[in-house]
Amino acid sequence: MPEVSTKPYLLRAIYEWCTDNGYTPHIAVVVDSGTRVPMQFVKNGEIVLNISFEATSGLKMENDTISFSARFGGVSRDILIPVENVIAIYARENGQGMAFEAPNPATAPAAAEQPEDSAPVLSSVPVSEPEKKGNDGQDNGGDDPEPPKKGGRPVLTRIK
Repeated sequence: MPEVSTKPYLLRAIYEWCTDNGYTPHIAVVVDSGTRVPMQFVKNGEIVLNISFEATSGLKMENDTISFSARFGGVSRDILIPVENVIAIYARENGQGMAFEAPNPATAPAAAEQPEDSAPVLSSVPVSEPEKKGNDGQDNGGDDPEPPKKGGRPVLTRIK
């Protein structure tokens, strides 16, 4: 009998930690043909879902799938997520949680459906900096840029 992955146990543990501390658990999921989610909310092949008690009905976090019902735009939908497609679970309020490796595209069901010649291609986007001119019309390129603004929603950053 093959050994069961630790991932579903870690997902359940972080979920329980979030709820015990009054946080809102969210999961980030890679969407493929084995994932049943509302496709209009998928961005860049991923979706982030609120899996709190208040947002879901009938949440089941099993060793191979996560399933529940949730409302999207007022319409109840049945959600089914393979555990292998979960790439992160975290608390919305502070961003604390755990990230996982993304599923291997070679073994993902969606990889078999896409023809090889239609693979996505990345290209660079030219970046143009706004011209910085002083009152005298001269270039003041040596000025420090404005620092980033703090506050707002926490953001989960995956580091590979």
